[in-house]
This record gives sequence, C-alpha cells and structure tokens, in this order.
Amino acid sequence: MLKITEILMDYEKEQTGMDHMPQLGWKLESDGRNIQQEAYELDIALDQDFCDCVYRSGKVMENASAQIMVKNISLKSMTKYFVRVKVWAGKEESCWAETFFVTGILNTQEWKALFITAENDEDAANSKGTYVRKDFCVNGKVKEAFVCTTALGLYNFYINGKKVGQDELTPGWTSYRKHLCYQTYEVTDCLKQGGNAMGAILAAGWYKGKMGFDGLANTRNHYGDRTAFLARMAVRYEDGREEIFVTDTSWTGEDAPVIFAEIYDGEVYDARKEIPGWAEPGSNGGNWRAVSAVDYDMNVLTAQGSGKVREMDEVPAKRIFTTPEGDTVIDFGQNMTGHIRVHARGKAGDVIELHCFEVLDAKGNVYLDNLRGAKEAMKYTFAREEEISYAPSFTFMGFQYAKIVSFPGKPEVENFTAYTLHTKMEKTGSFECSNQDLNQLAHNILWGLKGNFVDVPTDCPQRNERLGWTGDAQIFCRTACFLMNTYSFYRKWLRDVEADQTPEGGVAHVVPDIITGNTGADWLLQQGSHSAAAWADVAVINPWTMYLTYGDKEILRLQYQSMKGWIDFMKDHSVDYIWNYKLQFGDWVALDAEEGSYFGATPNDLTCTAYFAYSTQLFVKIAEILGRTEDVKAYSELHKKIVEKFQKTFFDRNGVMTAQTQTAHIVALYFGLVPEKYREKTVNGLLKLLDKEDGHLVTGFVGTPYFCHALSQNGHVKEAYDLLLKDDFPSWLYQVKMGATTVWEHWDGIKPDGTMWSPDMNSFNHYAYGAIGEWMVRVAAGIEIDEKKPGYKHTVIYPRFGGNLGWLKAEYKSVYGPVKAFWEDQGEKAVLHVSVPANTTATICLDRAKKVTEADGLEFIQCEGYMKAETGSGDYRFVFEK
Repeated sequence: MLKITEILMDYEKEQTGMDHMPQLGWKLESDGRNIQQEAYELDIALDQDFCDCVYRSGKVMENASAQIMVKNISLKSMTKYFVRVKVWAGKEESCWAETFFVTGILNTQEWKALFITAENDEDAANSKGTYVRKDFCVNGKVKEAFVCTTALGLYNFYINGKKVGQDELTPGWTSYRKHLCYQTYEVTDCLKQGGNAMGAILAAGWYKGKMGFDGLANTRNHYGDRTAFLARMAVRYEDGREEIFVTDTSWTGEDAPVIFAEIYDGEVYDARKEIPGWAEPGSNGGNWRAVSAVDYDMNVLTAQGSGKVREMDEVPAKRIFTTPEGDTVIDFGQNMTGHIRVHARGKAGDVIELHCFEVLDAKGNVYLDNLRGAKEAMKYTFAREEEISYAPSFTFMGFQYAKIVSFPGKPEVENFTAYTLHTKMEKTGSFECSNQDLNQLAHNILWGLKGNFVDVPTDCPQRNERLGWTGDAQIFCRTACFLMNTYSFYRKWLRDVEADQTPEGGVAHVVPDIITGNTGADWLLQQGSHSAAAWADVAVINPWTMYLTYGDKEILRLQYQSMKGWIDFMKDHSVDYIWNYKLQFGDWVALDAEEGSYFGATPNDLTCTAYFAYSTQLFVKIAEILGRTEDVKAYSELHKKIVEKFQKTFFDRNGVMTAQTQTAHIVALYFGLVPEKYREKTVNGLLKLLDKEDGHLVTGFVGTPYFCHALSQNGHVKEAYDLLLKDDFPSWLYQVKMGATTVWEHWDGIKPDGTMWSPDMNSFNHYAYGAIGEWMVRVAAGIEIDEKKPGYKHTVIYPRFGGNLGWLKAEYKSVYGPVKAFWEDQGEKAVLHVSVPANTTATICLDRAKKVTEADGLEFIQCEGYMKAETGSGDYRFVFEK
C-alpha cells in the first residue's frame, strides 16, 4: 500500500511564521520494492476543506518528491495555509496527506509597531528583568488570531496570564543590527470576548548582557543598552472584521521579579517582587510607568518558522551526596546544557541557591576553575509559605552537577529535575554496534551536539565564552547533519555568517561577531579578528554539506555571494597562490605543538593553502550546480593554480612532504592535493608518522576530522579502525574510559590521575572532536551520499568491516525516508541488511565479498575488493562469503 507518511516544508514538519513560500516535499512508504513516484498532485488552500484553494497543481507527471518550488502564488501575512498531497506510483495511488503552515509578516511596512522598553539610560549597566503590558478588548467572536513577537534581549510573552508557546531564550542570538528573528504564534484559544491583557518579561540575554571571554574582558551592551519588546497581533472575527494590536507608547512597564539574569552568571528571582495578575486584564498591582520607544531598523527583521530553542530532554537527579570538603552536591549523571527545575516547599524569605558545574576534581570535590568567570548560579527567594516549582527563564548552564548552597529543609533527588535546552531539531541519525565503548562515544557525540546547538553552534556551554566559533561548526557539520535535522538551524546561522562578513568577504572567527570592533579585544584585533583557514571556510563547507544532506539547491543560492566573497578574499590576500592571513589558528590544540602553545606544528602556509584549494574546489562544484558557467571557468582555473602551487611548495623533488606532520599528510590526501605519482608515498608517510606515535594521533582541529578518512580512502581501513579504537591517551575512547558523557575540548581534559588540564581552556562539552561520527557513519556503517544525486536520492551503502566488531547498525531519516544498514560479521561469512526509501535508489557494496550466497533477488558483480549491485527501494538481506 502506497502511503505519504510526512509532508515537509523547508525540511520541517511544522512551520509557523514563514516569510516566504516554503519548499515542499514528502516521504513515501510502501510494502513493495522498487517504488518510484510517477506523478503527484498538490493543493494549497485557506480552508481545511480545500474549497478556497489558492493553488492547484493538477496531476504533475514528475518523480520529484523533494524541493518542490511552488511559484506564482500570492501569500498573505499572518495567515494559515493548508497543504495536501497525493501521489501515484505504478498502479498505486496514495490517499491525500495534509498539513499546514502559517505565514509571518510579509511586508515590513505592515508591522505598524514600535520596539518599547521599560528601561532608561541608567539601566545600561544592570541585568534586571522588566515587565511591559497592555490591556485590550476583543469585540466579537474570534475566528483566528496570530501574533508576531520579538525583542532586543530575551523575552517570554503572555496573554491573560499564560505564557504563549513553548519556546525558550527567544528570539535567540543573531547579528542584531543586521538580522533579527521574530516568532509567530497562533493565539486563537488564548483570547476571550471582552477584556484581555498581554505582556512580556524581558531580560538582557545576548543583546545587552555580558558576553565574550577573558581576552574580551567580558564586555556588555554589544548591540544596545536597553531591552525592548515588539509585537503585532492580528485578530480576525467571524463577521469578517480584522483588528490589529501593536506595541506602542500606550503600554506600561515595571521591574520584574527577575532581579538579575545573565547568560554566563545565571538568574536571581525574588518572588517577593511578583505582581499578581500582571498579564491579566485589570491588574492594579505594581507601580507601572510609561514605556519609551527604541529606534530600530525594521528591515532587518526576518521570520523564524522553526528551529527555536525548547526544553527537550527531562533528566531527573540521580543522587545527592556530600563531598570530602562537605559540600552537598546533586549529580544528574549526564553532562548537559539547560536548566534545573526545583520543586520545594518553603516560607517567606527562604532561599534556594544552586551553583552548576561540570566535573569533580581528583578528590571528589566541586571543581569550578574551568568555568573561568562564569557563575552558573540560580537563586530563588520565597515570597510566602508555599510549594513552588521554579526554573530560570533567561539563562542556561553547562553542567552535570549542582552544588546546593541553600535549600529549605533536607534536599531529596525528587526536588530536582534537569531539562536540556537546545534548538528543536528532529533526531535523524542513530548508531549502535557490538562495542559498548563505541556506543558510549556515539552517545557522547550526540550529547555534545545537544549541548552546543543552543540557537547558535557554540564552542562550549559552561564558561564565559559560549561563542559561535566557525571552526568548530565547520568540522562538525557533516556529523551534525546526520544526527539531527539541522537545516533550519544552519540556514538561520549562515545568514549571520554572511551578515558579519567584511566588505572584502572576510569571515569572522565567531558568529555572531562580537570580536570585531570590540575595544576589549585589542590583543586579537591587532592580529586579526577574522578570516582564519578552516574557521572561515564554514562559509563554503557548511552550505555544501547541507546540499549533500538535503539535496537543497536553495541554500547554495542563498549563500552564493557569501561563498564567492570568501574565495575572493583568499585570492586577493594570497601571495602567488599561497594563502596565509594575519592571525591563523592552524592545527589548533594539536598535540605536536610546542610546550605551552595551542598552535600545532603544521605550518600555516600549508593548512591555509590546503583549505584555499578545498573551498575553491567546492565552489566550482556549486557554481556548476547553479549554472554559473563563467564562475565555473574562472574558479576552475584558480583551483588548478592553487593545487599546482601547493604541490610545488609542500612536496620536495622526491615526492616527500616538506612538513613531516600527521595533519600535513591528512589534508593533502583528503583534499586531493597529492600528485598521483606520490600518493602511495604520502600514504606511507602518514602511516610512518602514525607508527611513530605508537598508533596514536597528535592532530588538532584541522587534521583530526579527516584522519580516519585519509586512511580508509587509501586502502587502510584496518589502521583507521585501530586509531578509532585506541583507548589510552590520546584517543576518543580515552575520554570514554574516563567516564565522559560528552566530548571534551582536550584529549586529556582529565588526566589519568584525576588532575585537570589547564583551567583556562578546559571544556568538558566541546563537540569539535566528535567529527569522528562522520567516519563512523560513512565508512563503518557505510551510509554514503552520492554527490551526483544528493539528499540520499541515490545512496551508496558500503560498510567496511573491522575493529573486531561483531555487528553494527545505523539509520538515517532522510528527506525521502529511512536509510538503514545493519551488518553482522560471522567470520568467514557476513550478513548485510539494508533499507532503501521509496522513490530512491541505491548501490549496495559487499566488503571483501568473494561469493554471494543469498542475493535477495539482486545481481552482484565482482569489483576490486568488493561486490556490488544496483537496486531500488525496499528491505533487503544479503549473505556472502569473505
């Protein structure tokens, strides 16, 4: 039976608040094999009965079930549109599948609203929360109502005393002066006839709060010095009338019970300052004052239909214990990013105070040094004798533990529940095998993603940094795109990558960029606040990775000028095609660095030029995909010259690399920069360097992500598995053996004797080295994208056996449906189970197969080192002799 299981809009199942017509797609399911869609029909309407249709495709004879671009449709602002689809495949016809999306504000002029603030100039130095509110009247029976809201700072929005929506930390962090997201909510059920009230609580957040790191002196007010709120509500009545309510200077403001809230330092809440009914009609408590308007360029507002931060995982406290130094500590058993909800009974004036942290020291005591200047504290003061449930609203912490500084009565585990906070993304990938250490590593990689995808891809969630470092985001992108549906997340952030590029095309070290122009960053500005190789290349590599994962050309179109600007920046600042500009991080924190240095031994000329070549090569492919023929010609020639220069400069006359480091060999091999006649010599050189370290890596941010690929792509799968499975320092599994539940910043963040790496830069939730997850999926599990038919329209399933693994399975929920691979190594024979989604095809490769004993209807042909067959959709099982 043919069935549509999901309709996707810009790759999401839900979109509320779109400022454009989303791309449409759908997933098919069928009991049969080789299912290929032959036609579809698509309707879009203003009513759920599809009587008032604004678009009818008719029967379209096309195979496409993703990236459907609906043109010639005129959308209206703040309107719900219903979508339905049915398809034909062979003799089968599906039933209609339905969904809907909601538009935001399509024309900036429609806002007719002001940003309003309850703060004044004297509040620039404080971090208090404020209320803003307004009574309004609903005159009739409401058919539908929508509201668009955002803030300079963080906000929670309320109607008639109840919070609207489930989003947290809205509107997130963007390059505020150039790009600010607003959120859209349907509020029909929140309203009542007659008197109503709406209001918001505002806090400093990223906008005016203290942000940066030690070198930036934790400066504040990066974007402005007063929080402000913006709202536009459209109420449509059954009789056809529409009424608009907006923020303006008729609203009033007051201080909130959130007397302190900062991203780094936590939140202080004094319930004695609460104003009962503050967001309910007719409230007469408090000393409300006039608000004032804040000037802001409304043209930078963009709709955010999905990809907002939510509470995602519930993690109950595991134990409460006393440390050797006498501190009472809660252990949640998992390093995470989020906040703690406390359930407690107390009396007036009682205080709950918790300080969050990541790890215990060697003696089992509270360890705070690696937080640097961050406090990660939460404090609640009771207003009266009562039972309360409280969690901070305007901060987040990176933690596994919390020290109880103050608590009314005896704390029990039932009093404390942690909730993770990260961008709402569907989990799309899974990995499991017979090696439990590898399973824990896969777990750690996933939780590293969760901990650092809090609206922007941060480096870490605990210390006074938490910045969108572009290098971390670049090297982890392919792994992230497997584990979660990151499309909306990256698309939003890449807009800020472009917004923060220099006029010449240089790309900031961190995005949003709070370094450039920061007077507290003189030390960095003197060396260069942007355009580091491997970091800035995020501008090209991330859109390319999204294209591969989703088959999405739109992200390439949107980011094309940004990509081109970056390539041109490197070209303009290279010298005879050798690229090296101001401050470069090189092979950051590589273990072959000199004592006391973070900079690895591989020369910057080499790493920079390697990335110059790689990004240019990707840009040529992108230009070709988009039909930019002149750019294809020009940048193909540029790539050719870079490669020639690289080979002349970094290989001697005997074909030996001039830099005898692991990373030099890795990037030369993986980026295709090795002369073919020297490939075997270069591979052998890498093997010798690996053997020199007793099979261990000494690579940093540049070399580590590609190490196993450089080995497996060149006939050394065994050595790649050996490297992956090392469990002494330095290795991925060393951290697992030391009890890690996330990926660490340093291979030995905690040393074997329990002592710590230097506290100035020692995060225990730092996803970058989790980039090995990409190799685990693409090679060990064998689920590989076909670049010519991306988005898993055609998948190559070619798992490589090794590592003494008895079995391994992985699954990816692609835009077409689930791709699965499950292999069992039974010694002389092996079994492979695969699932190929409907409306796609696959190439099945059997590693080291000499004879297929169960082919499940397919015809395999012998190739060098494997056998392969082509197939369509369906579930298959193969047995073969090795």
